[in-house]
Amino acid sequence: MTMRLPDLPPLDAVVIGRNEGARLDACLASLRGQVRRLVYVDSGSTDSSVEAARTAGAEVVALDMDRPFTAARARNAGLARLAGDGFVMLVDGDCTVAPGWLGQAAEHLAAHPDTAVVCGRRREIAPHASVYNRLIDMEWDGPPGMVRACGGDAMMRQDALRAVGGFNAALIAGEEPELCLRLRRAGWEVHRLDAEMTRHDAAITRFGQWWRRTRRAGHAFAEGAALHGAPPDRHWVTETRRALFWGAALPLAILLLSFLSAHALWLLLIYPAQVARLALRRGDWAWGVFTVLGKVAEAQGALGYYLGRLRGRRRELIEYR
Repeated sequence: MTMRLPDLPPLDAVVIGRNEGARLDACLASLRGQVRRLVYVDSGSTDSSVEAARTAGAEVVALDMDRPFTAARARNAGLARLAGDGFVMLVDGDCTVAPGWLGQAAEHLAAHPDTAVVCGRRREIAPHASVYNRLIDMEWDGPPGMVRACGGDAMMRQDALRAVGGFNAALIAGEEPELCLRLRRAGWEVHRLDAEMTRHDAAITRFGQWWRRTRRAGHAFAEGAALHGAPPDRHWVTETRRALFWGAALPLAILLLSFLSAHALWLLLIYPAQVARLALRRGDWAWGVFTVLGKVAEAQGALGYYLGRLRGRRRELIEYR
């Protein structure tokens, strides 16, 4: 039997996933009995995800995989199945919702009519399983209050989503910040609460997985800046320029200068100096090392976006698992 909090708008949930296995089972179980409608959008799973979702009582939407898949397109498909009223909790299928979060988030939205999106603290299930998982767990952390954007897990007002046209289905990454930008332009606010929201299973154990994930971020920066980089938003312009400077322009300049003088190779010491600066600021040496190294992957992703744009080709999804 569905549990409804008194005096609050109806709450639905949309879960997206592909081949999530046991992670999807846990995700759906964390929502069962707490929402009016539970919709699962499947993006071409070859495991038992669809059957598991139906067994869990979710309405299943199977995306037409003849069209390019994006997480944004999947979320839009799930939202289209809902009545369009009340609140909706958007969850990635590799996450579980923390006990008490739904009520706390819904109460916050109900008490703040200018807020369209509310998110909380996403944590990694196994942060100590690998250095990559630990860094991602640090990445999820952020101060509470009014923020510019949320991640893949968040509770939103359905009418606000509908008013701005939902997610941009063409984006292969960075769709949540882009949506939040359009919501803020329309006068809405985005809030982060100091509360546990979801537990995520990145399951990144290999360097190649981390590299592809970071390269995808670079693509998102470049595409976001291309869409909304003009003032006053300057969306991801700084992030794109930083990636291209540290990951492409500076190493290329040092390489070219080294042909003129071997002494130019001393300029490479800029990188360990930058590592030390970031590590001391964050109190974590791995954070410093991988942040600087990640600029090369981000630059690769950004340059890949620009190259695809010049060729008139749409970039395929960059997956890391």
